[in-house]
Amino acid sequence: MTTFSAKPADMEKSRQWIVLDGTNQSAGRLAAEAARLLRGKHKPEFTPHVDCGDHVIIINADKVRLTGNNKKDEPIYRHTLYPGGIRSVTRGRELEKSSVDALHRIIKGMLPHNTLGANMLKKLRVVAGPEHPHQAQKPTQTA
Repeated sequence: MTTFSAKPADMEKSRQWIVLDGTNQSAGRLAAEAARLLRGKHKPEFTPHVDCGDHVIIINADKVRLTGNNKKDEPIYRHTLYPGGIRSVTRGRELEKSSVDALHRIIKGMLPHNTLGANMLKKLRVVAGPEHPHQAQKPTQTA
């Protein structure tokens, strides 16, 4: 018996649009579920080197919350690539300033760090409010 290996052309036909609601959800749990759907691990034909995932729309990103003891005070560092250009912002500040960018960054860290992960990330849409502009794709709502 041979092992099934998905082809990229086969995966294009089976893509779905899935809506995740971020109301009162933990940021990490919501991001983990979105990364699982983007990666395609929920499908029986999952193949690690092929983009098998679905399109994911996250609504109500501004209602996502952080959990844990010191998560709100934990710093996030980035560098401007200039000398002395290290910048930091706390997780709580980042989430209240731009919850869309914060969720996007969290999910990006859960995907593969290569071209395949970049292509998966293109199928992610994060919206701060309850309405999204992708009704024409007939997305399915998940719990």
